[in-house]
This record gives sequence, structure tokens and C-alpha cells, in this order.
Amino acid sequence: MIFPVILAGGAGSRLWPLSRQLNPKQFLPLTGESTMLQGTVARLNGLDVEPPVVVCNDEHRFLVAEQLRACGVEGAQILLEPVGRNTAPAIALAATSVAKTNPDAVLLVLAADHVVKDEPAFRASVTTAVTFAEQGKLVTFGVTPTGPETGYGYIRAGSYLGEGVAELEEFVEKPSVDMAQAYIDAGGYTWNSGMFLFRADRYLQELERWRPDILRACNTAMEQASDDLTFLRIGASAFRGCPEESVDYAVMEKTDSAVVVEMNAGWSDIGSWSALWENECKDSQGNAVKGDVILQDAKNTLARADHRLVALVGVDDLVVVETKDAVLVAHKDSVQDVKKVVEAIKSDGRHEHMNHREVYRPWGVYDSVDNGQRYQVKRITVKPGAKLSVQMHHHRAEHWIVVSGTAKVTNGEENYLVTENQSTYIPVGQVHCLENPGVIPLELIEVQSGSYLGEDDIVRLKDQYGRK
Repeated sequence: MIFPVILAGGAGSRLWPLSRQLNPKQFLPLTGESTMLQGTVARLNGLDVEPPVVVCNDEHRFLVAEQLRACGVEGAQILLEPVGRNTAPAIALAATSVAKTNPDAVLLVLAADHVVKDEPAFRASVTTAVTFAEQGKLVTFGVTPTGPETGYGYIRAGSYLGEGVAELEEFVEKPSVDMAQAYIDAGGYTWNSGMFLFRADRYLQELERWRPDILRACNTAMEQASDDLTFLRIGASAFRGCPEESVDYAVMEKTDSAVVVEMNAGWSDIGSWSALWENECKDSQGNAVKGDVILQDAKNTLARADHRLVALVGVDDLVVVETKDAVLVAHKDSVQDVKKVVEAIKSDGRHEHMNHREVYRPWGVYDSVDNGQRYQVKRITVKPGAKLSVQMHHHRAEHWIVVSGTAKVTNGEENYLVTENQSTYIPVGQVHCLENPGVIPLELIEVQSGSYLGEDDIVRLKDQYGRK
């Protein structure tokens, strides 16, 4: 039986302004209607797999849970990392969790932010790899190169063990264009996909052999782990002390049991805007467009408009991305430097790297429509049956105006319903709560006023989602 392990950490800063720290690329629908996480789950259909183990950041836990629920996944285990420590520790956490009851279980390790266009070919490669994993081999998947790509690492195959299967001879760092072309001309090289298949016990054995310090830290962190609703919260103090290392460096480059299975499945890690452009459908001029976009004499350009009309005239090789609160314009040759823009935003004390105007919560979503020195306006949507925390604020009062649906309001000692076109007022310091008792989404406008309007001015007294 295969246990999928989906690694869903990472910030995806090179895909700003769509990808933000609190809503990164793996939770966005970049290449279709489903998010990248949901696409990762969907391509497992047809394989004999258990519910997935998802390793993610604590701040993304509700995004993961909601997206798994939306695509019909039941019984998934969600492990919450207090900090990111790269792939070797993340896989160790998952392997330790699975090995408690299934020590010889086969783990299929996948990143949540990859694209695979040919899913039958993906599943065929996984099926081939299972035979070797059951024999104790540690399998990685090498993607058949389609060109001299410099954004990926490469794998050099050794002695062949069967059609499309070889001993792993060497990992090669991201090369120059000339060196990448030389690899392709020589043959025997594939792109390093970052996907793996091995038994849980074999991975832990090899990690103990080569990086016992990582294994010790992860074992202690798992011993300190605690249940939090449907999540498993990893012990923070032990995991913060864990060395940060990729599985390639920690195990795969050192072990003498590594095998590479070649995969020709239309794979991409969508690591930049140019990579997304390459994977999109294009018009006769090489333009990939999404949203309300008008092009005039434009070529080889990626343009995305989420909320308003974007017009491009006489341009080539550009990336133009419009969101509610930011617009990116970049040459396709320079998109790797988008992460420098994100760093500049951070250093300037701004917030556009953290989240969009629309912020998702376990109970729904809010959109910060307008704000000034002593006021802020939000449009709030509460899912049917959902309830915000019982809370109070030290510095702000709130007016709620219901636009559609019915709100059940706790306002101090009072409990009452507020319906469409009605409003209510929450004074500063008043204990209050908002709930949607209906079967349709509750939409309301919230007007905050006061001396401080930050999200950290929330004192939660009771919360059904386990938030502090």
C-alpha cells in the first residue's frame, strides 16, 4: 500500500503578487480550476493509495484542511511544522508517523506545487518504482528533459536495471545553458523532479546512517507532538533545533541504494512566471492570457488580470500580473528577480508580501475594501454553519451591516438575529461573536473605527478552531 506524503510548505515568492506568504502558490489555481494542492491529490486517482499525509506550515493548516475537504479527501493526516526545515526533516516526520503502525509502508513523496500534464504516465512511473522500493531501494524520479533548462538540477544515471530504471550515479546542481545542453547531448541525464518513493523504514534507516542529528531532532519533535482538532502539532522546541537540509543532500546523494526511474509526464515545478507561461495555452502570437485583457501587437507575453481591464500595446516577452492591491510588470528574462521585490517590500515595512486583500479564515473570508487613519471597511463572508471566535477588542468599535443571509450575534449579554439590510453596533471592549445559522453564505459589511485597527487587537475567549 502506498502512503502519499505531500509537502505543502514554502512561500513561492517568485510568483508574487499572486503567491503570498499566507496564501502561497500551492494553494492557488494557477493552471486550472483546482489549486495545485488539489491537482496533486487528483493525480493519485488510479493508484492504490491510503489517505495522504500532508506536511505544512502551522499558518496554512486551515487552507489545507478546507482544500482537501473540497476535493473529497477523508482521513488525511495533517502535520504542522512550527518552522520550515527543508525536505529531509519534513519527510522524516511523515515517515515516523506512518511507521508507527506501518513500518514497511511505501511512501510516495510529492511536492504540492508541481504540474503533471500526463497523469497516466505519472502513475505508470510510480507503479514501476514500487517494485524497487519494496526491495529496499530509495527511488527518485528523473524527468525526461525537453530542453537545456537551467532552473532545475540534473540526475546522472548509472548502470541500467531495466527499461527506464537505473542506479543513481550523481546529482548535479543547476547548470549553465552550455552545460545543460552538454548533458542532453550526452544522454543519461534527467531533471531532478524532487519526487521520491521508498519504504518508511528504509528512509529512516538511511537518515540514521547519514544524518542522525536530523533523525534525533525529528524523533523528539514527534514525541512532543500533540493533537489539535484534526491536526498533529509537531513539538516546537525540538523541531526548531533540527538542522535544515534537503533530502537530496541528507540522504539521496550519500546512499548506495538510490535508484532513478525516468518519467515523461509533462512535469514542471512552476517555479517562476516564465515557467507558468511555458505551461499555458497560447495564441498564435505566443501570448498566454487570463482575465480581462486586451492585446494590441503583443507577443510572447503572459498577462493575468484578476479585477480590472489590462491593456498591452506593442510589447514582447513581458509578464503582467494584476491583483487587487498590486501590479507586477517584468521581462520574462528577469522573473527570477521577483523575489528581490518581495524582499524590498519586507524591508520597507509593507504588508503586500503577506496576504492579498482577501484573507481566508476557517470560517470564511474577508476583503479589506478601504482604510484610513482611524477606520477600516471590510466585506465579510461567513460560511453556512460557521462561527467566529468569541472575542473582544481593546481599541476598536465595529458596525455590522448584513447584505445577505442572517447573522446570529452575541453582543455582551444579548443574543439576537440580524437580517438583510439590518445592522448592529459592537462597542469597544464588548465581548461579542458572529455566527451564520443559515444554509446560505452570510455576507456583511464591517466598519471598524478606533485608535488601532491591527488584526492583533483580538482577544479570543473561545474558538472552535483552536486558534489562540
